[in-house]
Amino acid sequence: MYNVMLVDDDYPVIELLSETISWEEMGLRLMGSYDNGLSAWEFAKTQPPDILITDIGMPRMNGLELSERIREVKPDVRIAILSCHSEFHYAQQAMRLSIQDYLLKETLDPSELARLLVRFKQGMDEEAEQGWEKSRMRHLASEAQELRREQRMKDFVQQPLLSPEKWRHELSEFGVLRGNDHCLPVIGYLEELRQIKQRFASEQTPHFALGNVLREVLGSLKPEAVHIRYDARCSLLLFSYRPGLRHNVYDEVGACLRQVQSTLFRILKIRMSFIIGTGCDSPQSLKLGLGELLGSEHQRFYMEPGTIEKIKPKQGGAKVGSASGLYDCYEQASRELLEMLLGKAGPSDEDPADRWISRIREAEYAPEAVKDWLLKLMLDLKLKLRLHLLPSMPQTYAADTLHKEMMDMDALSELHVWLKAYLASTAREAGRGGSRRTEVAEACRYVSLRLDQRISLDEVAGFLHLNPSYFSRMFRKETGITFIEYVTRMKMERAKEQLLRTDHTVGEICESLGYDNVSHFAKTFKSHAGVTPVEYRSRLSV
Repeated sequence: MYNVMLVDDDYPVIELLSETISWEEMGLRLMGSYDNGLSAWEFAKTQPPDILITDIGMPRMNGLELSERIREVKPDVRIAILSCHSEFHYAQQAMRLSIQDYLLKETLDPSELARLLVRFKQGMDEEAEQGWEKSRMRHLASEAQELRREQRMKDFVQQPLLSPEKWRHELSEFGVLRGNDHCLPVIGYLEELRQIKQRFASEQTPHFALGNVLREVLGSLKPEAVHIRYDARCSLLLFSYRPGLRHNVYDEVGACLRQVQSTLFRILKIRMSFIIGTGCDSPQSLKLGLGELLGSEHQRFYMEPGTIEKIKPKQGGAKVGSASGLYDCYEQASRELLEMLLGKAGPSDEDPADRWISRIREAEYAPEAVKDWLLKLMLDLKLKLRLHLLPSMPQTYAADTLHKEMMDMDALSELHVWLKAYLASTAREAGRGGSRRTEVAEACRYVSLRLDQRISLDEVAGFLHLNPSYFSRMFRKETGITFIEYVTRMKMERAKEQLLRTDHTVGEICESLGYDNVSHFAKTFKSHAGVTPVEYRSRLSV
């Protein structure tokens, strides 16, 4: 199956082609849709497409420059220009770039592009026929070798070490503990794995891209290092060195890791944190060192994003906060968070979510105890709001969903960001709108239940049995914004949630929020969020 990249800043065109062309039936996979050339190029650097369909006139990078750059990394890419420009000089430049076809939007029929894609595929099939089997075998061999290394490393860590010399020989084949070399093991953690999976739309794509970048970066640095993926979140980096007084291996490895961090963020917009282990001179000490790194969940949980630390000694029970101490203050935390959601906290009060996360960080409670405590707290808060205060508030988070999301996070900093977003979402669902007046609270609740519809000021004023002019002035006085601004804000916040948590297209989200014009919806979203819907979905918060 060939990968296709679609690049155009005209949303109706993107939606039309994405939804009307039967990509998979044609043996093609639409790997991504982008609204500017630069975003497309950032992704294509690590996974270039087989077929590129692009507009010419776009912000940040035009289609011709994008085509030229992609051809540099993938000379056999098929390119079709899709543009409103019919001037001859554009066509001339396209010909110089060996672009296979030039289609005008004004007369474009999706079936015409489908026929072109069929020709592209037939041509690639013919070119690949002779070398396909050989290429496939090389790829499978490479993939099998990488999987074997991952599995053998897990066997080395998890199984009893019955034959150290046999393992020394096998490790040397991986490039570790050769001759008189020692090894300094490092464990790397991907930050914000959930967002990475959403951005790349799969787990294998970031794994493939991460492996390629790490191999390239580590191959150009000293000391030499081997990268072995351990699981979806963790990677092991094994640095080889000769012990001596002339060089500080920890300083050298630290400099290498900072270079790795910089390159990963620049190319993939991925952040990693690292814990450096202790030097090892034998399979026995390496097995022990890797076990300590993989068992450092507590240290990892309290690391700040993008940091590099040396492994800390295991803490005694007296230095780790007791889970009972966390539950002793459960009612206080529940009361403070509930008051915040109901708007009863003073404007100068410290955010209780920030305060409780700080207390957790200071006491360093066990990670699992923290997650269990927060899960119970969030479920109880939602239940109190639904049963006692706002019975009509929709239930958007099931217990199993909350549990899965929390268990997927291995750092308190990520849990902190998630908690703030969850509380903000809950406050929006409660529809308090910053007001204590019953009429305004009822209006906000009315809006929250009908975000899939067009909502007018007259309609809500009628629902509340109020004069529209009076309701409009009251709403603005209580909330600081107009009613129409509030409705738009709530719809855009719901759009953000759908962009991050679903695979719905921009057109589907537009329709689900009561808009009938995708271009108008996209412009409204950009005015609210500062970026387009496609950019918001694809970017990684940093």
